[in-house]
Amino acid sequence: MAARLGFWSGKRYYLDKMTLKDLVLAYVQYYAIAVYVVLGIASATVAVKYATALGPNIIAVISAVLIYPLIWYVLHRWVLHSRALYKSPLTAKVWKRIHYDHHQDPYDLSVLFGALYTTLPTIFLATASIGWLLDGIGGAASAFAGGLFTTCFYEFFHCIQHLSYKPKYKWLRRMKQRHLAHHFQDESGNFGITNFYWDRLFGTFYEVEERPNKSPTIFNLGYTAAEAETYPWVARLSGGLGPDTPRERRRASGLSERG
Repeated sequence: MAARLGFWSGKRYYLDKMTLKDLVLAYVQYYAIAVYVVLGIASATVAVKYATALGPNIIAVISAVLIYPLIWYVLHRWVLHSRALYKSPLTAKVWKRIHYDHHQDPYDLSVLFGALYTTLPTIFLATASIGWLLDGIGGAASAFAGGLFTTCFYEFFHCIQHLSYKPKYKWLRRMKQRHLAHHFQDESGNFGITNFYWDRLFGTFYEVEERPNKSPTIFNLGYTAAEAETYPWVARLSGGLGPDTPRERRRASGLSERG
């Protein structure tokens, strides 16, 4: 794989065929990560200029970091896994891009990262609103910066969980197993990425051995052939529903294992 080309070339990369070094090179070159970092630095600069006191801004950053797993859980469970989005031609394309494609092929790095037109407004609303209450513009900028850098952290660990790589640390291996269960065993649980506290609280946490039967909608998220007859927009955008597994779909479309 010519990792040096990165995502600026539009080339596809598949995590089950990448090393950790390959991932790091692709990650730091990906445009969304660059945008998060640049906006994070800009927000931190604004925070320094407009902050009225250190304490409220530290609390703003901590609040943004702590609320992040809850926001992700809520969006992942009740928005991204909602079947409402594919039932409207207005939202079908968004749903396809931000989650359906990722479940169709969990190893495709090009659709693992969230789309900026959805992530940036969400991060801003979830974090800046809290920061504003604490210290106006300075607090909002601090919280937004905290949310952006937390997103970078989450995205990298999300990549690690799909990478053909066995983590050295036990806690990271468990984290990876639980997230992969969401993709390859039963998509109705384990909605967290790095934090499964909210799964435990809301009763959606499970270990793989607790659900031995694989979900029939693990890759299509309920968007079956029957659903496509009534709500055809995602199928049209995808060029049809195709084979059942990610690897079969790649082969059927003529894509090589490395993109």
